[in-house]
Amino acid sequence: MLPFDRPVPKSARAMTSDTNFSATGQLTFAVPKGRILDEALPVMARAGVVPEDGFHDKSNRSLSFGTSRDDMRLIRVRAFDVATFVAHGAAQVGIVGSDVIEEFDYADLYAPVDLDIGHCRLSVARLAGDPAEDASASHLRVATKYPSLTRRYFERHGVQAECVKLNGAMELAPSLGLARQIVDLVSTGTTLKQNGLVETQKIIDITARLIVNRAALKTDPRVADLVAAFREDAENRTEAVLA
Repeated sequence: MLPFDRPVPKSARAMTSDTNFSATGQLTFAVPKGRILDEALPVMARAGVVPEDGFHDKSNRSLSFGTSRDDMRLIRVRAFDVATFVAHGAAQVGIVGSDVIEEFDYADLYAPVDLDIGHCRLSVARLAGDPAEDASASHLRVATKYPSLTRRYFERHGVQAECVKLNGAMELAPSLGLARQIVDLVSTGTTLKQNGLVETQKIIDITARLIVNRAALKTDPRVADLVAAFREDAENRTEAVLA
């Protein structure tokens, strides 16, 4: 279960107590580099969040950008870092995949809106010619960017997973003997096929979510307004599909 709606522990409230969520300050909106961003930009625009022109300049190495709103800036960071910035109050709002939300399981994050973009899945894969593990195996070595999700998945199946943390080139691990199985994001499956791998089990389906810092949501009405705008856009798109 994703941590979408649960109480914030006292320790978490204390951690964010020094962060200024005053409505007179500038909001920081964190967006991920990579596959989700292109799909997220039109959704953001319909919700009133439009980055400055320099954001679209491929040669621009800046990480912080202005927006069409004087009271908001964008930061563009790695997907895993979006969750960290928002959880710790350095950013108040962000967009990230549900895989990242569940991997970190931050108590300070609230994910109120499924944006219905960035669809993919987190799956287990192995070399096409590699026979299945013995059903009685109690220990496996798995290469992954998602050690927490991976361990929890295999634990539910009575298997201890030794996770080898990789941040990329996951598909090389089985052929080079680093690990017989990998856990990674799968969209079309083309990358797996090109590297001689087959998908064997799906762990979770993934979509991009709007995330907010819980303390900011309670103290800054602009954050609640953004949630409402993104939720309205998501509902309108769903109604358009069903019409």
